[in-house]
Amino acid sequence: MAINGMGPLDEYPIHQAPLPVEWAASSDRNFYDRCYFNAHDRSGDIMLITGLGYYPNLGTKDAYFLVSRGGKHTALHFSDLIDGDRLNQHVGNYRLEVVEPMQKIRITIEETEGISADLTWDGTCPVVQELPHMLRSGSRVTLDAQRFAQLGTWSGTVSIDGEDIDVTPDLWLGSRDRSWGIRPVGEAEPAGAPANPPFEGMWWLYVPIQFDEYAVVFIIQEEPDGHRSLNDCSRVFTDGRVEQLGWPLIDVHYTSGTRTPTGATIRATTPDGTPLVLEVESRLAVPLHVGGGYGGDPDWTHGMWKGEKFTERLTYDMADDAVQGRFMFGCVDHVGRAVVTEGPDQGAEGFGLFEHFCIGRHDPTGFTDFFTLAP
Repeated sequence: MAINGMGPLDEYPIHQAPLPVEWAASSDRNFYDRCYFNAHDRSGDIMLITGLGYYPNLGTKDAYFLVSRGGKHTALHFSDLIDGDRLNQHVGNYRLEVVEPMQKIRITIEETEGISADLTWDGTCPVVQELPHMLRSGSRVTLDAQRFAQLGTWSGTVSIDGEDIDVTPDLWLGSRDRSWGIRPVGEAEPAGAPANPPFEGMWWLYVPIQFDEYAVVFIIQEEPDGHRSLNDCSRVFTDGRVEQLGWPLIDVHYTSGTRTPTGATIRATTPDGTPLVLEVESRLAVPLHVGGGYGGDPDWTHGMWKGEKFTERLTYDMADDAVQGRFMFGCVDHVGRAVVTEGPDQGAEGFGLFEHFCIGRHDPTGFTDFFTLAP
């Protein structure tokens, strides 16, 4: 199939601009369209993180697969020239099949440097459309994205160096998101004039957790002075009902001498005014910028041109001081366990993602610069 021009999707009435579907409506080099998944059991012994992305204005597509367990963090990376067949999402040995939109996804990895996988995602509640994500540096837009999130279960098998790991939906849960729009991807751009005002930091909390009857999705972003630039907090029931959970108050519990959290207390409010409090604990910390390609990763960056049919496997020792030193400068995903209190009801247990970073200054936390640590 040609890289440019008409493709199978152009047969459908889904166009949003007078262009072939595979052409980005924006000329911004940072236009992207990708997905993210995590999978974990309830123990905190293992977490899988994976995703696939297309970067049409960079001419690339890529995918990654992370396995974190036993103090080791192993990453598979795939990259190639972009193609026009978006109905057949694949990069090298990595494939993603939409079995049932908004419900069931299958991810397969043919054996690659000792790792293979065949995993199926099944949503346990409807997807949640998030509020738009927007950031500027001076007048320039650096982030302008739409996302949706969903909680679900996993089934299948992962094989690592001859060991088969059974993934069963009674034990394995996870969350996913799909996002598209503008965000920094690929090779670094020329700096231009210094940012005005200069970047001083950013505080982020993303907590999708599922319970028996519902899931909660907290997305909160704050500026260095504590101004909340994104507050998108919902509860979605398995029958499709969605409630807003107000303006939560957050207390992140950091390990002394670090910026790595052990958990957080989230105090929210239901529409009828009932307090809803989550006590969240971290059972396993997985930095996305250590082999995952997210901001601050020196080894792998989403959208970067690595050559045709590129594949590699990298392994990190999480006890390595150099790896530990990265934690406070990027986004860390945690296997999260939560206990909820709502009115007189107490003790309901849920599991999911506890994602947090605090880079630079954040006045409410007491971090005065990029290097301040928790007392």
